Amino acid sequence: MRILVPVDGSKYSMEGIRVASDFAKTKKADITVITVTPYISGLDLEISARELASLNEGMKRRGEEVLEKAKGMLTAEGISAATVLSSAVSAADEIIGLAEKEKVGLIIIGNRGLGGAATRFFMGSVALKVVSHAPCSVYVVKTA
Repeated sequence: MRILVPVDGSKYSMEGIRVASDFAKTKKADITVITVTPYISGLDLEISARELASLNEGMKRRGEEVLEKAKGMLTAEGISAATVLSSAVSAADEIIGLAEKEKVGLIIIGNRGLGGAATRFFMGSVALKVVSHAPCSVYVVKTA
């Protein structure tokens, strides 16, 4: 079984890493951890090219940090995982696309991310979009 775990650094996504760890131990599953940073070059921003490059580099660094933290949590449990750092307009579409491409059997995703309640009302929840359109089963992780 192949498991895909999207992470953004939120407590919900990191709880997903813990759940994936349990699945990996019991089902001998392969885990891929993905972080999707926002793709912003297409936006009409009134900033210089240098500032845009700096912003993109900062988001890339943050994504790498999140992936390293998630991978470290799995390594501490004796589990190896592949990591994917991606940049896209829609995190949900990127997650679904990777799940299709890699023939993933299960996506483990936190029910909320760093976007909070406000983004849910404007753009819809990433988890909701993934649940609705994923090519496989989706385990939604909630935490108190």
